[in-house]
Amino acid sequence: MRRSLLYLLLSATLLAGCSSTEEKDNTVNWSAERIYAEASGALREGNYEKAIKNYELLEARYPYGVYAAQAQLDIAYAYSKFDEPDAAIDALDRFIRLHPDHPELAYAYYMKGIVNTERNLGLMDRFVPTDATQRDPVAYTQAYKDFKEVAERFPDSRYAKDAHQRAVYLFNSLAMHEIHIADYYMDRGAYLAAVKRAVGVVENYQRTPAAEKALEIMVEGYTQLGLTEFATDAQRVLVLNREQGNFGSDAYEQANKSLIRRFWEYIGLDED
Repeated sequence: MRRSLLYLLLSATLLAGCSSTEEKDNTVNWSAERIYAEASGALREGNYEKAIKNYELLEARYPYGVYAAQAQLDIAYAYSKFDEPDAAIDALDRFIRLHPDHPELAYAYYMKGIVNTERNLGLMDRFVPTDATQRDPVAYTQAYKDFKEVAERFPDSRYAKDAHQRAVYLFNSLAMHEIHIADYYMDRGAYLAAVKRAVGVVENYQRTPAAEKALEIMVEGYTQLGLTEFATDAQRVLVLNREQGNFGSDAYEQANKSLIRRFWEYIGLDED
């Protein structure tokens, strides 16, 4: 009886092993074209997990084949849709490193920008617009660099115009993020810290809508600190900003530089 039971268990184990082996080996004779077709089909259907599995299989078996480069781009997209931004960025960086002269290099940088822009989005953000200036600026900073790379290195690509627009939007958002921090300090009476943030906006984000708000904070902050001369200077530059816009004139540019230099001298730091 025990022997019969042992045979039965062994038979079941062997059958399970054969079944498992058969399941693992069902792609063993697939060509690169077949694997790519399976992956692409899954991607079109929105089955990102299956797509990723097949793209990974393709790269493992045919790393230097004709489908390898495109698979690296496709898997990056699949990773991003599957909410794995780090894996998507790794795939895109690998593509950029291995294919520096590829026709789709601009797309790789553009896709990096998209992934980094969406990195901070929660479930609600994907459906309900929220204030981008309130989000963590780290990913936005990298996204800005990615889009700027596309606009400057690939000005004739089909992604250049959109990349430029996205870069401008992100640059403005980063500037307003600094304004939110300055406002936070102002509300709590930390006027010097608020002015420091505002000076940073005038210095690094001069040609953005946030520059005017930064100058207003400087006027108020200096006034609260009792630095009347500094407040008067900031008010003068604010008037120039309103009269001539963020792009201004030589007089506006020079006034800005003087304002920034005086602040760094006041707090005892070299402006560099």
